Amino acid sequence: MVKAIAIITVSDSCFKDNSKDTSGPTLLEFVTEKFPEANVHTIILPDEKEIIERELKYFCNSNVDLILTTGGTGLSPRDVTPEATKAVIQKEVPALTIAMTIESLKKTPMAMLSRAVAGIRDRTLIINFPGSQKAVTECIEVVKTVLTHAISLINNELAEVRTVHEKMQGDHVCPHKMNSKVDISKVALRPRESPYPMLEMTEAFNIIDAVMMQWVEQVESIPIKDTVCRVVAQDIIAKEPMPPFPASVKDGYACLSMDGAGVRKVRAAVTAGETPLTPLGPGECARVNTGAPLPLGTDCVVQVEDTKLIKASDDHVTELEIEVLVAPQPHQDVRAIGSDIPVGSLLVEKGDVIDSAQIGVLAGAGFQSIPVMAYPKVAILSTGNELQEPSEETLRPSHIRDSNRIMLKALFKEHGYDSVDCGIARDEPTALAHAIARALARCDVLVCTGGVSMGDRDLLKPVLANDFGAEIHFGRVRMKPGKPSTFATCKFEGKMKFIFALPGNPVSAYVCCLLFPVRALRQCTRRGGEFARCGVRLAHHVALDPRPEYARAVLRFPRVDDLPHATLLGNQCSSRLMSACGASVLLELPGATDGVTGLAAGTVVSALITGRIDLTRL
Repeated sequence: MVKAIAIITVSDSCFKDNSKDTSGPTLLEFVTEKFPEANVHTIILPDEKEIIERELKYFCNSNVDLILTTGGTGLSPRDVTPEATKAVIQKEVPALTIAMTIESLKKTPMAMLSRAVAGIRDRTLIINFPGSQKAVTECIEVVKTVLTHAISLINNELAEVRTVHEKMQGDHVCPHKMNSKVDISKVALRPRESPYPMLEMTEAFNIIDAVMMQWVEQVESIPIKDTVCRVVAQDIIAKEPMPPFPASVKDGYACLSMDGAGVRKVRAAVTAGETPLTPLGPGECARVNTGAPLPLGTDCVVQVEDTKLIKASDDHVTELEIEVLVAPQPHQDVRAIGSDIPVGSLLVEKGDVIDSAQIGVLAGAGFQSIPVMAYPKVAILSTGNELQEPSEETLRPSHIRDSNRIMLKALFKEHGYDSVDCGIARDEPTALAHAIARALARCDVLVCTGGVSMGDRDLLKPVLANDFGAEIHFGRVRMKPGKPSTFATCKFEGKMKFIFALPGNPVSAYVCCLLFPVRALRQCTRRGGEFARCGVRLAHHVALDPRPEYARAVLRFPRVDDLPHATLLGNQCSSRLMSACGASVLLELPGATDGVTGLAAGTVVSALITGRIDLTRL
């Protein structure tokens, strides 16, 4: 949505006499018709670069969406509008002015003398137009159809952008447009009970583990700087020794150990990175720094503290003789060739998850890229008629901002996996089928939120089954939160696709994403499926739900000889996302029984470590 526009006429003559300005009013007429709700500012400036720059920056800082300038784009010495614009913009949009020039050349060859510029500063689009009323009118016709879309792109208004893209593509060129077979017209005949049996968590995990074995392992080679948290696809063997030369461990003197204690002639000085050229003989030494190579003929280093200066040059710049006070031992304070890493040694083992120290080892060993397991491509799709983009400032009536996609994208990133955002799908069979098809074309693993419960608009399961021939491996799990969580597979465009349909409530989406798709990705990329478990003590009494519950909690470490204490993060309602903020563990609370409806403070329970442990909590 375009909220504010500035029109700037640049002309010495118009600045002196406003009545001479005809192109500015032409632009004003255009924008008031095109953007009737926009607040429009008009100003006339002289042909002064500093003044033009200042006003452009002022309007950009005032959150103006669009600035249109007219005049000052020619070849005369005073035509400086393009130079002022280039000094202000951060990105050029050259195709806008190219399109205007092409159209104007149809009318006059003089158009090739225009030097107009278009570009972006922060969230403001700036376009230079020529100074004549005729040229302005011609150029407006060229760019008017793209202005709204351009500003939507600049402001990251995703819903508007997608609508335009889909409209431009049209059904006839969209390969994934489809009509759903699901009939929702007979609401009264919808199932009153779920047709899917209630599985225990262990059963659900076993099914996912077995099915995810169908993921075909692939290997990719990536730059070493990008390998942190990636799984190595093959053993990496050292191809050269480290260090590649005998190196000094200390600052001191490289000597021959058989000389024992006594006076030495200082024949050379060797610093790290230098190559000593002269071999040393008995009674000779070389001053060396830490990391420097030892000259030929020496086999030990005597630290500075164990020596005494005997003789120096008259200017005290050069040491000539020193005395070794303590007889050295062979190989004293020397890193031998290959002492850290011998040639042929195993640097990283297949299946290792690369950490920062291993990156350092591999870089030091001369590896530029590493073969790693390719991760499945993950897509995230939200469903719901009530959802709107979180980037939209104004909340529409009866709507909520969709937090699930951005949250789950960040959650996958926390655990080392990239994902693509496939937007919001409406709760209507054909629209949902179309959105799922587009998402499946971009991924191996699709994670959906919403539309899996028992409402008449919970359509994910029937659409997956009827329109994609999906096999629903399970559709209910005995857990809280997340009972209607669903796992399915289908063949799409000849490839197996894995689909996790999670509840739409934010906490349910968060917890179930960790327990199902994140865990599954860890399993099929050889990182080990299960999260680490530890025993913790409850810091307070906890009431139990009839279903086993995964409660969000933080840990505190009161004493080194005690288990960590777990504190639940407030109300565990499935819509209250604050209960997940800062959570480091999911407590595995058992379901209530007739005899046990709660757990007392101090009770030891199992906890899945799913987030960062804050060791400052003592």
